Amino acid sequence: MTEKTRFPRVSAFKKAADLRAHCATLDIDIPCDDEILRAPESPLAQPIDAGQLTIGNRYAIHPMEGWDGTTDGMPTDNVRLRWRNFGISGAKLIWGGEACAVTPEGRANPNQLMCRKETESGIVELHDLLVAAHKERFGSDDGLVVGLQLTHSGRFCRPFRKDRLEPAIAYRHPILDGKFGIGPEDDVIISDATLEGLITLYIEGARIARDAGFHFVDVKHCHGYLAHELLSGFTREGKFGGSFVARTNFLRRIVAGIRDDQGADAIAIGVRLSAFDWVPFRPDPDKAEGGRLGPGIPEPVTDCLPYRYGFGMDESDPVAWDLTETFQFLELLKELDIRLVNLSCGSPYYNPHIQRPALFPPSDGYQPPEDPLVGVARQLAMVAELKAHFGDDLVLLGSGYSYLQEYLPHVAQALVRQEKVDLVGLGRMVLSYPDLPADSLTEGKLTRKRICRTFSDCTTAPRNGMISGCFPLDPYYKDLPEAALLKDIKANAGAD
Repeated sequence: MTEKTRFPRVSAFKKAADLRAHCATLDIDIPCDDEILRAPESPLAQPIDAGQLTIGNRYAIHPMEGWDGTTDGMPTDNVRLRWRNFGISGAKLIWGGEACAVTPEGRANPNQLMCRKETESGIVELHDLLVAAHKERFGSDDGLVVGLQLTHSGRFCRPFRKDRLEPAIAYRHPILDGKFGIGPEDDVIISDATLEGLITLYIEGARIARDAGFHFVDVKHCHGYLAHELLSGFTREGKFGGSFVARTNFLRRIVAGIRDDQGADAIAIGVRLSAFDWVPFRPDPDKAEGGRLGPGIPEPVTDCLPYRYGFGMDESDPVAWDLTETFQFLELLKELDIRLVNLSCGSPYYNPHIQRPALFPPSDGYQPPEDPLVGVARQLAMVAELKAHFGDDLVLLGSGYSYLQEYLPHVAQALVRQEKVDLVGLGRMVLSYPDLPADSLTEGKLTRKRICRTFSDCTTAPRNGMISGCFPLDPYYKDLPEAALLKDIKANAGAD
């Protein structure tokens, strides 16, 4: 793949000191140890108490969707392979497995898994497969904590056709509506009555997850999906919009309903949160060269200031965060006795460079407007600030580490040792290298040829109606017909 950016590759750094030196030139702080420590000495090997749960080490696996279930929300062999890989990873926290829709209309794609009575056997199968794989690899499931993520995709629903959005939006957005083809005449604002019905479906999904053996459910509040968008519903009227209390009513009602339904044996609850958002970005048309995408620039906001269409952001400067309500939201989680919090930011649909820093963009994205390490450091700083405030009251899981590549364990163990984060979450990295946690903890080194280089194929594929996977590095996906098609799509889109 041809290099088409001014930013140096992480793989070119020969040692940790080189990474630190480059970060110094960028004026960013990314703590990085010189060597990977093995268990039991490694900070990443230490257990952590999460209330009613004890997590056996500090590695976690983020929810990873493959767009590859059946159209009725059941697992396929591709799904089973991915969940087995989660089990053998060596991570002791499996956060959600993947996003499971609570209703067919709420799916992000027609092949998304669902957590409903009709799909209960599939949910049980995936849980048992993951746990069995973990026990086979490591001899027991001691310290293994497995959750299931429940979701409704809201603005980004594609429930019945991969090429057709059928959105359910929380409010009119002055930029996103036009960006995704929603006209002023389209009746797509989700009603309070529909939200009431969804609350019941989340409660039912949590019961299914508990009965299947999951330790917790994640009530997903990130990446522009429905519950996350409700948090920024300042302009929405009714019981689910306007004030902070109303904008968090959806979450509070779900939590209360789960606990009322399940009583003393209620399943634990976690929340994956986009802690801050930014205005949507687009490729700069004036800097597109040779048919490739231009670097990302913010959409114009002059006509919509103060910008009241995002959560955790400065309404006078929508490319800066304001964590005031993020702190308030985490205080609410503490009051609700929710201790597990998975922190992310933004959305892959409209500002992916802040959410998952990468050197190569997806086909519908833009070239990175900054060295991706700046995006990594931004997320590290956000998590560290929240961790310093909440201490042991909340167990905070961080995101955005895959771009660190060879130095992911070096940075992760430094962050945990310095108490800037509790757990380190892996997303796309585990598609190419599922057992990275086990290798780092037992061998003290990584296998270079398996390390994710953030080519974004795992995003470009589903954006174009295909299954998601690591087409460049995973032999299984590399040999599929989609791999050749994907190369053509990327070349034509200028994403290489």
